[in-house]
Amino acid sequence: MSGAGVPVVEIHGALIADAFVPLLTEPALGGYQQIAYHRRGYAGSTAASGPLSVPEQAADTFALLRHLGISRAHVVGHSYGGAVALQLALDAPDSVHSLALLEPALILGSSGAEYRRSLAQAIESYHHARPAAVVDGMLEARWPAYRVGLDHALPGAFDAAVTAAGAAFEAELPGLLDWQFDATSAGRISQPVLSVVGGESASLSPRFVEAHEWLLTTLPNTEAYVLPRAHHFLQIENPSDLAAALSDFYARHPLVA
Repeated sequence: MSGAGVPVVEIHGALIADAFVPLLTEPALGGYQQIAYHRRGYAGSTAASGPLSVPEQAADTFALLRHLGISRAHVVGHSYGGAVALQLALDAPDSVHSLALLEPALILGSSGAEYRRSLAQAIESYHHARPAAVVDGMLEARWPAYRVGLDHALPGAFDAAVTAAGAAFEAELPGLLDWQFDATSAGRISQPVLSVVGGESASLSPRFVEAHEWLLTTLPNTEAYVLPRAHHFLQIENPSDLAAALSDFYARHPLVA
């Protein structure tokens, strides 16, 4: 945790457990209590054994909030963590004041079939190749030439990702492939939502922009933000502009501490 004030819980995606660390020292978020935790299977958290569903991950987040005595918070979810954030808003709506979705892992639209195939192939590759090579391929596809930037922002993050690869490929991704989230589900989410897409993400895959546009047209109360100078790892690549956008969003949708 970092700071004091209105609580903001930050749910990381697959592989990079400390992805939100660059936001913790951003002045724009200085008036908030940022809660960036490690999901199951990462760092010192509870081990992940077998497929782990998105609702189970959302229940973990809810349990963390209850443990901390937090009844309601702004919630930020990146990639896989965006799926968890959406599920939390469905399962425990009173605990979620707003949602900021950083390129959530949504399998939908014309890009959905290819995305599903790529996830299944990654799981298969994990069982037949060196974990470091599979992790490298996943990260490179989402942040070209990522290694220099990642090592500078989060020293040791690549090695930690390799260590946690089992959690991603054996527990999380199978659960994501089984997750059901559609327009009917989206219609149940009434909280204000900020959908964030990287300004460079369209060059990687159509799925990032397609999911962003789907959120804007499907969730009832959604705003858009395109983060400049960023691919999929938005909060690592450009934390200062993202922090400013989040702060502005929270100011428009205030939560009394």
